[in-house]
Amino acid sequence: MRQGVVLALVSASVCALGLSPGRDAEPLPARMADTGGGTQLIIASAPGAGSTSGTVTWWDLRDGKWTETGSAPARFGANGLVEGGARVQGTNTTPTGLYGIPFGFGIRAAPAGTRVEYRPVTTASWWCQDNDSTSYNRWTEPLPADCRAAQSEKLSSYDPQYGYALVIGFNYDRPVRGRGAGIFLHVNGEGATAGCVSVPEDAMRKIMSWADPARGPHVAIGTADGATAVTRY
Repeated sequence: MRQGVVLALVSASVCALGLSPGRDAEPLPARMADTGGGTQLIIASAPGAGSTSGTVTWWDLRDGKWTETGSAPARFGANGLVEGGARVQGTNTTPTGLYGIPFGFGIRAAPAGTRVEYRPVTTASWWCQDNDSTSYNRWTEPLPADCRAAQSEKLSSYDPQYGYALVIGFNYDRPVRGRGAGIFLHVNGEGATAGCVSVPEDAMRKIMSWADPARGPHVAIGTADGATAVTRY
């Protein structure tokens, strides 16, 4: 059979299966609706909305092409993932969407090469999650009088999780009470998270050293397909 006929048959078979060889061959960031406008991107992807595990990959855009720089197994909320705009605080779900990275922090010293703003955790460091506080969804040091400790996280108490962490800008710029606070990319604990994304410590160290604020890094969180597909963001 002539080569041209073979290629035509292969192409027809691919189309019959509903596949788009050119589109599917593109790197994941190139298939996304938005990557934040920078040249660095972290993608946290889960197989489905009910998943508690998946993969984190981090990417660089160079010469107009996205290249995967690293990857690691990831953990998500104990109750899976949910559209960020519909999330309810206290549901142990990870919010999907595209978010900036306000800053990093950690119980341990910043890894060599860290360029993001890195705040050392002390015994006075808290993340306020009290819906009635003016400091809702903010790092505070010390805990403000209007922020109840029972409704907040004393960051030094979460070791190894907050050994290294990046703040995910979910509900951060204009916080909506009741939507959720304290969503981070951090080191793995014993199992699924309360809504954050976590990775092994060595991966977190690599991400901390890699992220460059001058290149506008963002975090995209989503599922492989469906209403919360990472490619929608």
